[in-house]
Amino acid sequence: MSTLAPVQTCLQAIADKNDPFTFRSGESLSEAHLAYETLGELNEQKSNAILLFHAFSGSHHAAGFCPENPYSPYWTEECHFGWWERFIGPGKAIDTDQFFVICANYIGGCYGSTGPSTTNPDTGSPYGRLFPHICVNDIVRSQIRLLDAMGIEKLHAVVGPSTGGLACINFATMYPERTSRVIPIATGMRTTVLNRIMLLEQILAIENDPHFAAGDYYGRESLPHSGLTLARMMSHKTFVHLDAIERRARKDVVKDEDRFSWYQPNNHVESYMLHQGKKFTDRFDANTYLRICEMWSTFDPVKQGQADDVTSLFARSREAGHRYLVFSIDEDYCFYPEEQTALVNGLKSAEVDHMFITVHSEKGHDSFLLEPELYMPHMQFVLS
Repeated sequence: MSTLAPVQTCLQAIADKNDPFTFRSGESLSEAHLAYETLGELNEQKSNAILLFHAFSGSHHAAGFCPENPYSPYWTEECHFGWWERFIGPGKAIDTDQFFVICANYIGGCYGSTGPSTTNPDTGSPYGRLFPHICVNDIVRSQIRLLDAMGIEKLHAVVGPSTGGLACINFATMYPERTSRVIPIATGMRTTVLNRIMLLEQILAIENDPHFAAGDYYGRESLPHSGLTLARMMSHKTFVHLDAIERRARKDVVKDEDRFSWYQPNNHVESYMLHQGKKFTDRFDANTYLRICEMWSTFDPVKQGQADDVTSLFARSREAGHRYLVFSIDEDYCFYPEEQTALVNGLKSAEVDHMFITVHSEKGHDSFLLEPELYMPHMQFVLS
């Protein structure tokens, strides 16, 4: 059971007809909200806030117990406990006795923030394929509006694991005056060729599902579950160390008559991967998945930060007096250790104060979710 009190999802308007939110693509929304949660207490000076960016398929629910989310039909039992429960709370890596933690669902998400499954006020139907394209900078700018609404001018820190780390880097270099510390975990400076290929494969899996209906599948009897299942299976093998997949997999083999006509799963690993993919379809929206894939694929902090090169980009952090804590995981097959090394080299070239920690783990990319003891001393030191 959680050590924190029950929490609930809040909504904050970040756009209206007088002040629309314009995406980097040029598309705009005249009505938009972000779903978010807060943990801890904001001090009188509003100087103890930490903004946490969630990972690819995460949500704003980072810690505590939230059994209901009236703003999302995808809120399954798997969502009830916070995804960073082991890291956030009294005395933990992010100590809620000291800090006020804010975590928001990405714009374009499916957990309450305005996204493709949200009703378009102009049509009375879900946005579907009409929802704008998203880049990391859009996520950052939308959350700047949330901070403005809360009256928070400067954060104590921005923190982001995995794809959340991309937003963490973009925030610090686009709005250097609005944070003091930067903690990107198991992330990278640019999207690698390998990841772009894998993301394209996942996009195609969804787009080619006959029930995808070009993104306008809401309210239909058949949904693009096969495509979303396959996309999740493709990504899951990079999030979880392959040895861990074999350990976690139940030893029995489950047949799947609905999905196969000739072939049938014949080992427990295949059954495990199918199970992970299928259960994911209950808690996530295919259109949101596509937009986050594109967000990741197009990430370029130099271009999105309108800088000349990496050194000039991070010079902003040096001038703002930032302190970075960069975590790498030695057995990470999603964001390889070389990617964090490239990030640190960029910080070095700009003479930015930083600490670089390599976590030795057999859990792969998932380590940032499962092993707080490997991260906590360093996080507490940098946040102090």
